Amino acid sequence: MNEIHILDSNTVDQIAAGEVVERPASVVKELVENAIDAGAKHITVEIKDGGISFIRVTDDGGGIDESQLSKVFMRHATSKISMAEDLETVMSLGFRGEALSSISAVCQVELITKTPQALTGHRMCISGGETEAPEEIGAPDGTTILVRNIFFNTPVRRKFLKTAATEGGYIADFMQHMALSVPDVAFQFVANGQTKFFTSGNGNMNEIIYRIYGKDVASEMIPVDAQGDGIRITGFIGKPVLNRANRSYETFFVNKRYIKSSLISSAVEEGYKTFLMQHKYPFVVLHFDIDPTRIDVNVHPTKMDIRMNEPGYFLSFIRDAVKDALTGKTFIASMEQMPNPEKKNDKAEEKALTAMIPQPFEQKRREEIPRVLGTDREFLKHMNVEPKPIALSSGNVIKQKDMVLVEKLEQLKLFDEEQIKQQEIENFKIIGQVFDTYWILSMPEKIYYVDQHAAHEKVMYERLMRQYREKEIAVQSLNPPLVVTLSPKEKNVLLSHMDDFASLGFEMDEFGEDAYAIRSVPTDLYGLSEKQLFLSILDELVEFPVKGDSDAVLSKIASMSCKAAVKGNQAISMQEAEALMKELLACENPFNCPHGRPTIISMTKYELEKKFKR
Repeated sequence: MNEIHILDSNTVDQIAAGEVVERPASVVKELVENAIDAGAKHITVEIKDGGISFIRVTDDGGGIDESQLSKVFMRHATSKISMAEDLETVMSLGFRGEALSSISAVCQVELITKTPQALTGHRMCISGGETEAPEEIGAPDGTTILVRNIFFNTPVRRKFLKTAATEGGYIADFMQHMALSVPDVAFQFVANGQTKFFTSGNGNMNEIIYRIYGKDVASEMIPVDAQGDGIRITGFIGKPVLNRANRSYETFFVNKRYIKSSLISSAVEEGYKTFLMQHKYPFVVLHFDIDPTRIDVNVHPTKMDIRMNEPGYFLSFIRDAVKDALTGKTFIASMEQMPNPEKKNDKAEEKALTAMIPQPFEQKRREEIPRVLGTDREFLKHMNVEPKPIALSSGNVIKQKDMVLVEKLEQLKLFDEEQIKQQEIENFKIIGQVFDTYWILSMPEKIYYVDQHAAHEKVMYERLMRQYREKEIAVQSLNPPLVVTLSPKEKNVLLSHMDDFASLGFEMDEFGEDAYAIRSVPTDLYGLSEKQLFLSILDELVEFPVKGDSDAVLSKIASMSCKAAVKGNQAISMQEAEALMKELLACENPFNCPHGRPTIISMTKYELEKKFKR
């Protein structure tokens, strides 16, 4: 029989560290979250070799009192909670008391800290769990933690780290998320001696989006602010033109904690349902302030996931908040090149801006450094603020050539929304059709190209949903009824959504063990086979089940019913086209079909003149 061993504390710490410290980015995450919990307003993260050989996190938070230093690196030692009941209302980013213990078990750590009340600071070193006695040292208020040689004593784990560039990329992504999560904290990220990005800490999230993703993305964002029972949503969502091929740009924060949630993603995507094509995903940065008693953040050591007590209510609220923010906006795609969320600020701009900001912690007194919003003329133009020359002696402005740093900018108007005026809707002129599919509309200073199939899909969808809401669904009876035989899976889906089908005009009843007789369908099928329509809707629900309330299911069925719309290359008269265009432009959202494809694209007179080099 194998002997049972009681592991020593050092081995236990190294094993436990694996749950918290996966890579250098894990170390940075834990240290930055601790700095925020300590009340820091300025945080600098410096790394070398992707964080593998060196990490330094410096903050101006409350520091650690001398009397508490002996507890800092102990397992399950935390100032955030004191009993299990505190987990129900915890609002801090950290609370497990495992971070410093886990980091010190597999790294060489140096801690320098000072509280505002103390005359001097203290320095403490620990390597592989072995602690040295603290010593007095001169230091600014706050805490600096240096981490060297990650996994130096566990080579089996060190060899699984990626290249320095890859590990550094993980840290850069995390730092961007942190800057977006707490916009009132100033961040600076330095890699191998070069400042990669910095934020001012002035609380303006749009400024942070501008710095991280560039002006093209920042100018295509829509603000969101919605409040419900136990939840508030704030932040920005991208116009449909910013769509991506994956969910990498869906950024969510719950009570300032960055999370990845498939439930929240599905709710946000449902809000975009008729604005984006299938398999395209939105660009969003959203903060969710949720009553802590209604969620569970203690799901995993990384705290990257949450559980909700009432997921149905929360998900419906999120979906509606996103949809309401998008509804009523004009989203006509231009023939010009679309913005690219992956585009960063160019190097020249980054270098110039970086040179103007004093390096945090190089000066003794942080409060002597003005809190500023670094920018150039282009950024001021984006914010609709004219730069004004102000004397340096005012104390709140730094000027260098044509660039200006100001402490506070008044945001007059972020988004210059293009709106289709009522007179344009009434006075548009159809000047022709090309390729038997696309109608050309002339309006003042602009030409619109309209896809007749997508346009008719949209008109039918909104007409059907309006009839449903007003309980005026128009149906046509089938005599004799249409009998369809279903597989067990198809039958289960039909039974679960029978009321939803009935609400939209599909009347049916059982006709044998696995057969159903369809006795009526919605009107205006335009020659589409009733059986083909019904089975296509059922196939879609089988392949892509709908999660959500009845409205989401109804929307799915209605969008599939639009298969009956006129097709491209299907001839319609000029009078029919004119009626279609009027009804399309009067829709709630005339710019996308129910599946998210654009119905209209535009070319302005200016864009046309550019093509001809005028």
